Amino acid sequence: MAKRAKKPNVSKKKTKRKKIRVAMIGAGGRARGAHYPSLRDIQDAKMVAVSDLNEERMDAVAKEYDIPGRYANYVEMIEKEKPDAVYVIMPPYHMFDIAATVMEMGCDLFIEKPPAVTTEQARQMAILARKNRVLTGVTFQRRFAPLIRGGKKIVEKKGPVHSAVSTFYKCAVGGGPYYRGAMDILMCDAIHAVDTLRYLCGGEVESVASDVRRLDAEHCNVHLALVKFSSGATGVLLTNWMTGRRMFTVEIHGPGISVFGDPEEGGNVFADGNVEPVQKLDPFVMSKSNAPHIAYGAYDVNRHFIACIQKGKQPETNFEDAVKSMELVDAIYQNQI
Repeated sequence: MAKRAKKPNVSKKKTKRKKIRVAMIGAGGRARGAHYPSLRDIQDAKMVAVSDLNEERMDAVAKEYDIPGRYANYVEMIEKEKPDAVYVIMPPYHMFDIAATVMEMGCDLFIEKPPAVTTEQARQMAILARKNRVLTGVTFQRRFAPLIRGGKKIVEKKGPVHSAVSTFYKCAVGGGPYYRGAMDILMCDAIHAVDTLRYLCGGEVESVASDVRRLDAEHCNVHLALVKFSSGATGVLLTNWMTGRRMFTVEIHGPGISVFGDPEEGGNVFADGNVEPVQKLDPFVMSKSNAPHIAYGAYDVNRHFIACIQKGKQPETNFEDAVKSMELVDAIYQNQI
């Protein structure tokens, strides 16, 4: 966004107000599709200001969501508004300086995935968060999708998850790399499936065997991996941008029970050898909403972040945890069979 001040000096003040005052940096399509409507629907959050270099876009989102403050300079916005939390929603290669400045100004911070271009950048962001004693969150909303979160709980009622599959398929035949090559597919987008696999299996990564391919392309567009976790669970990752359609699916297996599902399209629970499902999973029924941002997980990851700010505890998808998902991406590239 606009140039940041050389020496920002805003001290963090813990709030006892019921509503968390949020300042938004970024008014692009992803922010407007997921974060603005989610925060609007969260009673304990109030968007007080927005900053974006595109004045027309900023004015449009401010009007749509009744946001009073509008700023071309995000540092000025933070200094004047003194928000409880700041959202930075933009491509990862624009993220680091802005995120670092926000944390140095003492603000709790929520950003899009991935948190950075490289794992080392994300690790340094986590260090900055510790030094400045701020709470952080990354939008890994798949693990918050009602079907995935609910499906895991159903399985765990019969015992621990012993194996899981996380798949992400897209039809990008003839397509180029992300952001003209600034980011690879696995770190930039398919990391959703990587993070979901970590969530489903639990524990820490112990070993990885993978196959990464450039299929009729000059960039890696197929990533397949077998991952062993310290929890005892084994995970299978299948991401492929050369398939027939877009699909994000999971399998969650426990003793005598399995969930097969898509967080957007629904799923089934099978148990005790029965051919017919013992339970059907509908994301709209499970979320009690027909709104995609609620049914697919964006609302829940935002609500979790706001609740953590109120309680003063680190969110589940904080920068330290996000580094682990990025480290698994690195391991998939480094451990090809």
